[in-house]
Amino acid sequence: MELSEFVQRGLQYLTDTDYFDSKTFTVFIKVAFQSLLSSHSDHAILGGPEFRHVDQTLLKHCHVATTTCILEFVKQNADKSTISTCLEDLKYDPERIDMFCNEYQKNKSDLEHLLASLGRCPPQICDVAWRLEYQIKNSHVHKVNKPSYLITFNVENSGARSPEEIHFSCTMEQLQLSLKPPAVHGRRCSQGRY
Repeated sequence: MELSEFVQRGLQYLTDTDYFDSKTFTVFIKVAFQSLLSSHSDHAILGGPEFRHVDQTLLKHCHVATTTCILEFVKQNADKSTISTCLEDLKYDPERIDMFCNEYQKNKSDLEHLLASLGRCPPQICDVAWRLEYQIKNSHVHKVNKPSYLITFNVENSGARSPEEIHFSCTMEQLQLSLKPPAVHGRRCSQGRY
């Protein structure tokens, strides 16, 4: 499994017993899994007493690296031997590898559900409704005298049960720019193909 240099470095910092003794490492790994699975973001999640002696920049680097690694393992459906090999290459001792693998096995199904809920494709537009609005003045009582479009998209997500509405407003210029086909090397193709 290939991990970026940034992620590998962050994971290697976790092997340094000056920063992460056995107890701190255990708490850190649990916090990393918890941060991926919690529905709300807690900015103080790494502010526990176990982490007071660790530089905050280093701690955040390790957290990003660990959560990236966890998600990559889940995405690849990694088994214990794959994870062990990867962590051994990063100089993890067997105790830390076992601790990581046990926490991974406990949370794997929840993480798979989390990744599956993100979907593989953007929402599909089912219907469009629009209306023209003419703005005479803005909130600062300045004359505007411009038309704008109020547009509503009805979209469907693959996992959602009912359509969702997306509302936005745009000017004529913004609408024309968004509908303009992209140019290839500074010119457009005459047959509409690129």
